[in-house]
Amino acid sequence: MRANRLPAFSVAGSFGASAATWVLLQQFAVRGLVAVKFLAIGRMLGPEAIGSVSVALLAVAIAEALSDTGLAQAVIQGEHAPTRSQLSAVWTTLTARGVLISLLLVALAPLLNSQFHLDGSLVLLQLAALLPLLRGLASPTYYVVQRERRFQHIAGVEVAAAFVDCSVGLALAYGGVGAVSVLLGLVAGETLKSALTWLTMTPRPPLRVVWSGIGQYVGFSRWIWASSVINLLLNQFDKVVVGKLLGPAQLGSYQMSSRLAQMLLADAAIAMSQYLFPTFAAHHRRNPQGAARLIKVYLLAVAVGLAVFVEALRLVAEPLFSLLLGAAWLPAVPLFRILVINMAIGALIAVLVAYLRAVGDARATVHASAIQVVVLLASAPPAVHWWGVTGIAWSMTLGLGCAAAWMLFRTLTARTS
Repeated sequence: MRANRLPAFSVAGSFGASAATWVLLQQFAVRGLVAVKFLAIGRMLGPEAIGSVSVALLAVAIAEALSDTGLAQAVIQGEHAPTRSQLSAVWTTLTARGVLISLLLVALAPLLNSQFHLDGSLVLLQLAALLPLLRGLASPTYYVVQRERRFQHIAGVEVAAAFVDCSVGLALAYGGVGAVSVLLGLVAGETLKSALTWLTMTPRPPLRVVWSGIGQYVGFSRWIWASSVINLLLNQFDKVVVGKLLGPAQLGSYQMSSRLAQMLLADAAIAMSQYLFPTFAAHHRRNPQGAARLIKVYLLAVAVGLAVFVEALRLVAEPLFSLLLGAAWLPAVPLFRILVINMAIGALIAVLVAYLRAVGDARATVHASAIQVVVLLASAPPAVHWWGVTGIAWSMTLGLGCAAAWMLFRTLTARTS
């Protein structure tokens, strides 16, 4: 009887509301749907259309990074759960941020259209401006659900939104709508996600404008904001250079190789960080020494797995592009072989960031980003001179490696008492 009960207990535990299994299932489903959408639309429309969409999404990423409040991470990491009044203040702040970002993007759309050679694709930028607004309107209870590690609930919301995004995008693309279909799918998915955060998550904050009550989060969140601003340069520098100097077609090739490498490598670690951040935080609150031992196990497993996977992807890069995207995308293969290394280092960094923020050392991640900026600024000019666009990718590799080394040092030498 004991032998019969143990497997049942194990399976039940693996699918408990807080189990990492839900994070993995969410990752598999969401990233799978994103992959299907972008690969199918990329094959239909080609590099130039994907490049135009990338410019619109790049503008959103820049605006959101510059205005990152860090409140979401602060709510998850905080010693005490927020009150309903504090949640109202968080919602007021995030909604105001979303409105301001959207208005700014609409105002700057004509300038971006001319600077990135979009040839009249103004509607792409205007549609992209809806995304930060929809995200700002979502219920901040989503972060409480993350804090409480209700990963089953989060997975349901995220997968539903991704399914709508993929379905709407593909249907419109097959119907001949063009590049706009990508953004219309994203808008539909974000609309559903924001609605579900209010309809399915409790406690619901009162819908009133409140600006006070989040002072306790400011000390932690300012480091998140600083990290976001620095990461803005690190994550978007190469894309801005390629888009500005070479136009949408080259940006499309660069972006697709980057996205494919990210989907195959970094996204899994980024998704796992959603589980690791609140999990490490909970462990650290109860037993700092135990959390320090746990991170070493995760780091060893991640490093070994990534090394094997990167080598495999580099070997099959050319047939992979030919099979998934067609001959038009083969010039992106050399970039892909470099970018899989970048994404592997980024995956390791995602685990390190989750731990350092969970133990309250968000400052270390800012320092690591600053190191990466210095390395990038020093190495990019000669690298671009000698190797062109691939030089930018190699420069990013060097910077990521230095940042990862610093965070690893801070993680392994952190005081646990």
